[in-house]
Amino acid sequence: MKKSALAYLGPEGTHTHEAAQMFITHYAAKSATKDAYKLVPFPDIPTIMEAVANGSVEQGIVPAENSIEGTVNLTLDILAQELDLYIQGEIVLDITHHLLTFLTDIAAIQTVMSHPQALAQCRHFLKRYLPQVTILQKESTAEAVRLLTKQKHKNAAAIGSFASHQHYRVPIRYANINDFPHNQTRFLLVGKNPVSLSTNTQKTSFVMFPHDNRPGQLYEILSVFAKYQINLSKIESRPQKRELGIYLFWVDCELSLNHPKLQVILNELRTKTKYYKILGSYPVYR
Repeated sequence: MKKSALAYLGPEGTHTHEAAQMFITHYAAKSATKDAYKLVPFPDIPTIMEAVANGSVEQGIVPAENSIEGTVNLTLDILAQELDLYIQGEIVLDITHHLLTFLTDIAAIQTVMSHPQALAQCRHFLKRYLPQVTILQKESTAEAVRLLTKQKHKNAAAIGSFASHQHYRVPIRYANINDFPHNQTRFLLVGKNPVSLSTNTQKTSFVMFPHDNRPGQLYEILSVFAKYQINLSKIESRPQKRELGIYLFWVDCELSLNHPKLQVILNELRTKTKYYKILGSYPVYR
């Protein structure tokens, strides 16, 4: 049996890698097993999504939102305006950061490396314990931990996951250094096609393109969801990249494919917008 390629933000040991493993182990379709998937690491979010779009891999997992730092704008913008992809699932992962280093004395640390999101989520720890160090941003937390195994980074530390500690065998010097304990990241499973009608969908994501210079458009759009008592879990404006002040609206809502008023809701949204794009109706995995 040919394995389906599932792309993730690499290298091994990233939180995206953990989310991919979670999906395969616990939430893959009943007809599939974890042996039906091949995990393929990619260096950044755009190359993951481009690989899915051009058919190099069947699916990809990308970070979309963190409970502390908010939206991963790059993921949303590519889905909304650049590539023709669908969201096939949502995976929510608890995030715990650790300070990893081969150094036994914290005073010897000269550099701390990690992904920008992880650095931001541990800002208070860094300010309190390592105020004088040089901060280096890397493509992923696991890449930062991997670099510690190189001789030129012998005076460095990295902020990474327990999985990266296990994979690269770098000691954890300080555990659970998140500034806020309830830290979660939302990952999106993306593919070239929408999920099947038989899938137990729980959420739908839209991108709404409003008419130019017409007052009250956001109110009109939201009134459709209120009218049919559809709960919104996210609403965000993003620039359309045409000129300053022109925005689109990203809306996540609790709307399934089997909702009895689905077609009526879509017809009403069509009258309230210049046009809209359904990014997918999909299950949520926690």
